[in-house]
Amino acid sequence: MSNKILITIGKTKIEAQLLETPTARNVKDALPFASKAQLWGNEVFFETPVMAELEADARDIVEAGELAFWTEGNGIAIAFGKTPASEGDEIRLATKANIWANAITDVTLLKKCKADDFIFIESLV
Repeated sequence: MSNKILITIGKTKIEAQLLETPTARNVKDALPFASKAQLWGNEVFFETPVMAELEADARDIVEAGELAFWTEGNGIAIAFGKTPASEGDEIRLATKANIWANAITDVTLLKKCKADDFIFIESLV
């Protein structure tokens, strides 16, 4: 199995490279799976069948393109700009989350996504 994944949200496709973390392994082991998009400012997030513990380097301020895993809700967050929690120009998640992958595709394409868009995540071979 590859260390790259494809996340399809509505008509938008985001390719990402998995990192070497426990959360990335848990996500990879759960593939493929589907969900529905939710929006929070310039962030798309969605529930997953994945469970993970908060990792030591978890953080709430991220860079566009970093894929985060929210352990409290077993969800994935992809922020591409300011959220309601942001201060200044930072990208701030609601709480600390595990960074488990980096998008290869420009995540600002997610601006086109809508709440309840169908999401499918799969491994790229």
